[in-house]
Amino acid sequence: MTFKETLHTYLDRRILWVFLMGCASGFPWVLIGSAMSGWLKDAGLTRTAIGLFGSVFAVYAINFLWAPLLDRVKLPLLESRFGQRRSWILLMQSIMLGLTCLIATIDPAVSLFLTSLVALGIAAASATQDVAIDAFRIDHFANSPKHQLPAASAMAVIGWWTGYSLPGFVAFQYADSLGWSNVYWILAGFVCLLMLMTWLCGEPDSERDALQAALTQKYASLSGTRGQRILRWLTITVWEPLADFMQRNGVKTALAILAFVFLFKLGEAFLGRMSIVFYKEVGFSNEQIADYTKMLGWVATVGFTLLGSIINVRLGVVKGLLIGGSAMALSNLMFAWIALAGPQEWLFAATIIVDNFTTAFSSVAFVSFLTALTGKAFSATQYALLASLGNLGRTTLASGSGWFVDVTGSWVLFFILTTVMVIPGLMLLMLIRNRVSALKHED
Repeated sequence: MTFKETLHTYLDRRILWVFLMGCASGFPWVLIGSAMSGWLKDAGLTRTAIGLFGSVFAVYAINFLWAPLLDRVKLPLLESRFGQRRSWILLMQSIMLGLTCLIATIDPAVSLFLTSLVALGIAAASATQDVAIDAFRIDHFANSPKHQLPAASAMAVIGWWTGYSLPGFVAFQYADSLGWSNVYWILAGFVCLLMLMTWLCGEPDSERDALQAALTQKYASLSGTRGQRILRWLTITVWEPLADFMQRNGVKTALAILAFVFLFKLGEAFLGRMSIVFYKEVGFSNEQIADYTKMLGWVATVGFTLLGSIINVRLGVVKGLLIGGSAMALSNLMFAWIALAGPQEWLFAATIIVDNFTTAFSSVAFVSFLTALTGKAFSATQYALLASLGNLGRTTLASGSGWFVDVTGSWVLFFILTTVMVIPGLMLLMLIRNRVSALKHED
């Protein structure tokens, strides 16, 4: 495939829709992630408390439990107007809008428990939205050539970081002058913008209904009593997606794939949970965090994601994962350098650029990898299962990251740990690379 043909892939209208949906997916991590961490730190909470607050992200690790509903349930009124995928997305965005307005009226220093409950509601709506958005992307490119997967994945990654970085830049830029409560009213305006973008996107054509109808016929014998019909619905909705994944990849390979997905971004998860706290303790201001981690980080991510997608087309997704994962692990050591050197802006900028390069490169390969493993009939369910495992580290286990720093008293040891944590996933990928049936044509 020529360089010109690769660039032409990005002119597909569906790529724009994937980008817009990526923005919607990344934005909630500002609401309950970076902005909330900044607010809690300014409110005087400890590192351990801030890390534990991040437990609300645990819902991202279990959204596969209700993902089958998004494949099978059509929302009344909304589905006929917007389609199955967009109707679920719009419903979740409406919930997030209401909860964002509510959180703007709460002082977390006074009502931490209530703040946590509202944040949990936002996380649950966001995790459900992610299931629909991932399925939206997969359905659009289900019958497309394999070389389009890195391009679609790249735009999903760019969209995610755009939805996370630009509103995050606004949040930290004005946090000191306006106060965090007023910042959250501004963020509520971003939710309205995301709803407009969802309305403008096109609903994907899908073979899902036909494939699920065939499965219904397969279990036609379970159509007598009401109990049998419920059993048939549960079998098709819950069991078939898992059985299909295991059958297409083989049980041993499927289990190895699931283990790799869990391990691959574990180190990045620990680093990301404590990054805002680290920047503040080193001595960087909210404005500097906005300028470097949000604006500079976004520019670097966009550029390097596009570059990463082009390279991944040529190398193949598995090789892209190996290279990106290795670089991602080593880049974490630059944060240890900051911990030793102090708040030097040139080092801060260099670290952000390197970190965003490695993250962008590995993310394109990772999303392409997960997408290639997903079947057509149950795109929401299967991708949610894979993505949930990938999210488990950064949403659940990473809650102990603040505790680790408190116990050791060393940011340097913490960042060395995040580097070491990447190694087991890369070793597992080396073992299964020749047995990943969904990607075997690339090796």
